[in-house]
Amino acid sequence: MAAEPQQVLVLYNEPAAGAALSEAGVLAEVAAVQAALEASGIAHRVAGVRTLPEALATVAVGGEAVVFNLVEGFAGGAAEEAVDVPAMCAALARGCTGNSTPCLALTLDKARTKGVLREHGIPVADGVVVRPGEPLPDLVPDAGPWIVKPVAADASEGIDAERSVVASPGPALAAAVTRIHRELDQAALVERLVGRRELNVSLLERGGAVEVLPIAEIDFSAFPDGAPRVVDYAAKWLAGAFAFHHTPRLLPAPLPEATARRVRELARGAWHAVGCTDYARVDLRLADDGRLYVLEVNANPDVAPDAGFAAALAAAAIPYAEFVRTVVDNARARRAPAASPPPLPEAEVGEGVVVRPLCPVDREEVLALVRGAAVFRPEEQEIAREVLDDTLEHGTAAGYYGLVATVDGRVVGWADYGPIPCSVAAYDLYWVVVNREVRRRGIATALLARVEAEVARCGARLVAIETSGRPAYAAARSLYLRCGYREVARVAELYAPGDDKVIFAKRLAATP
Repeated sequence: MAAEPQQVLVLYNEPAAGAALSEAGVLAEVAAVQAALEASGIAHRVAGVRTLPEALATVAVGGEAVVFNLVEGFAGGAAEEAVDVPAMCAALARGCTGNSTPCLALTLDKARTKGVLREHGIPVADGVVVRPGEPLPDLVPDAGPWIVKPVAADASEGIDAERSVVASPGPALAAAVTRIHRELDQAALVERLVGRRELNVSLLERGGAVEVLPIAEIDFSAFPDGAPRVVDYAAKWLAGAFAFHHTPRLLPAPLPEATARRVRELARGAWHAVGCTDYARVDLRLADDGRLYVLEVNANPDVAPDAGFAAALAAAAIPYAEFVRTVVDNARARRAPAASPPPLPEAEVGEGVVVRPLCPVDREEVLALVRGAAVFRPEEQEIAREVLDDTLEHGTAAGYYGLVATVDGRVVGWADYGPIPCSVAAYDLYWVVVNREVRRRGIATALLARVEAEVARCGARLVAIETSGRPAYAAARSLYLRCGYREVARVAELYAPGDDKVIFAKRLAATP
């Protein structure tokens, strides 16, 4: 049995029927990532979800070591809940690609991000936040033009060049703020629109270092004089709009080397300031006087084949499949092991009977127990040996835990258990064997109780036992019933003619 699952779960937000292109675009990302995983021979599963609880259930029931996170929002536009996906993965001991929950939460809020960048000495444009119901504060009359955008939205949602960009304070600026309040039900960021050139810088964490990929520039040369040079919603998503067809990407950007060096320096500084991991895109504005301003940090940017990040990868001669492998490897390396409480210490459970964790030195005595039980067929004994060896060699990484009961230091009982794959907080008791010479001393009952105590501390809600329906197993079945288990299923003659598979289960009391 493998010590660690190598599969990847590609998790994405499933667009609603008739969703806008900005929402449905995630499907192109899914297809590209899936193709890259297939090309790399990485086994994977793809799942679309609509809500955070659905995402939790989808991740919890799978055994994948890594979640490739393409969730951008949930049904009803709940982008705030989407930032919880990395934390949810960490809680389930899964690696998660892309940026962390704190980073995603920070960069979702443009105003907070500006504050953090400013504290790190990174230049940003002046601006003010206007919350619903608040009056527009006084602004310097000649400091514009101004651009009004939602504080917590991405993909240029809520930005309309004609209505969002205003030359000076007045009714038009107030109307732009009111539109954000009314249409998006959130605060508006009123920000100076600095410069006429916009730069996009993609960054990739690879080999323990942060690489700045070739710089891109948005080409506004086809825009008529006086038209705001911004990438608004129409430029990204409305195929019939002028801006959609006249904002090509110049890659690499035509910049003097000194300016390009400063751009790379600021992009890398912004990455570290907000705590990025794996990949991100930093957008900047270049003023006519050569000064640079960081516009925003896009954590987990669009990685569809026609998006800016994929174009930057191509310009850097990094194959898309290599990018996918890189972030999967990063996520696997960050993956925290499942948090299991330390094993309970050995305990005396009866006169001279001690229950303690299984140790490598117990192997031969446990195998002798199995052989001497006079119940198990040769093939069953071989399975017991495999489970025992996996428990000793790989332990929790293989999903096996072992206990033994001893009398005067001699092993007289063995129990092996572990979490059930593709279940939520359910455990399986794989084996319980007791030396026939010491039966009726409560050793099997003590082993079962200890197993239940151990898994309860791990948050288990249920323990299941699969056993044989043969007469030779009657004592074992009676034991399970006495210990509070009940027969929940029976598959007639599954093991052999006249040998049913019998399943017992017990629900555990909730533990703090």
